[in-house]
Amino acid sequence: MRQGSGGQAVIRFRAVGVSLLLAHLLLVGWLTLRPLDVPWMTAANLHPFAGIKADLSLGPAAAARRIGKELLLLAPLGVLLPLAGGRLFVSPWFSLARTVAAGSLISLAIELGQTGVPGQVVDVDSLILNTIGVGLAHVLIVPAWRARLRRRKQQRVRALPRVGHEARASAGSAPQGSTPTISRVGIAP
Repeated sequence: MRQGSGGQAVIRFRAVGVSLLLAHLLLVGWLTLRPLDVPWMTAANLHPFAGIKADLSLGPAAAARRIGKELLLLAPLGVLLPLAGGRLFVSPWFSLARTVAAGSLISLAIELGQTGVPGQVVDVDSLILNTIGVGLAHVLIVPAWRARLRRRKQQRVRALPRVGHEARASAGSAPQGSTPTISRVGIAP
């Protein structure tokens, strides 16, 4: 009965993760793919780090605001993607690589989607910063979160009563013996 409740907890974690992931992606899609009414637009930035250099030339406050906005836009995916996956026992490096790859592909899809939206400009630096944000969020939160959940699971397993020969002998039932085997039957001609 306790093992079933543990499985249900994983299902609940995954359901919450998928729900939050979908809500976040809908919000990001609305923020990044809606048409904007602007009097003029800058050209698309297809040169890596050119936009970041331009942001840094505006001063520390403006640079922190612009760069921070791009870092934080998809950062929740660093936590929501592993939560939606629902795996506790996975290599931290594999999890990071998979999450960063998925985050970069989502960011790329957003940037490609912006090519046809009036008022939105494609920026390769957004792709870079969004991917870094996903990776940072994953590194800062997910390993500690998984370690905590694994410790809880191990504590619950230790708290379960042991069911073995000692428990059966104390309950008054004798061991049943070995499992019977069936002899092989030849194939008829």
